[in-house]
Amino acid sequence: MKRALFVFALFLSFGSLSAQSKKVTKTGEITFEASVPAFEEVKANSRNATFVLNTDTGEIASLILVKSFRFKIALMEEHFNENYIESDRYPKATFKGKIDNFKLSALSESAKDFAIRGKLELHGKTKDVIIPAKIQKSGEDIVINAAFNVNVDDFGIDIPSIVSKKVSKNVNITINSTLK
Repeated sequence: MKRALFVFALFLSFGSLSAQSKKVTKTGEITFEASVPAFEEVKANSRNATFVLNTDTGEIASLILVKSFRFKIALMEEHFNENYIESDRYPKATFKGKIDNFKLSALSESAKDFAIRGKLELHGKTKDVIIPAKIQKSGEDIVINAAFNVNVDDFGIDIPSIVSKKVSKNVNITINSTLK
């Protein structure tokens, strides 16, 4: 229910958009990795991210429920939700921003480099970020691939000292999304 309300709010925040001026997906893929060499892989994936792009203005918004991330090891997933991200208290991560110099007419089947500037909210904290992205058309769809890093300290996420050598504070995030 909360997700449905948030998605509705995303649509409202873009004003009155015609069907041609927005692209949407509810199946965007986000992966994060906080692995440290010589220790167990700390990596999770979700294919449940919502993205909304206003193709007239380049404004973009995203929402993911943090409990949708899946790990290879169930205990790691449990620790992530209960001890690190505190998903009951902070159930979602959001992003709202704008793609610099975005022009739908300039997109082609070949990926072009863009910068996406905006505010990332995670764990109750908001931070300005610049995300380098490759964006291209695929038929009528828009494909966005991006990779960037965040530092857990910027979002008030504590890593217990007992595992601090096994989990990186710098988290690599990748986004692969096809908006229709």
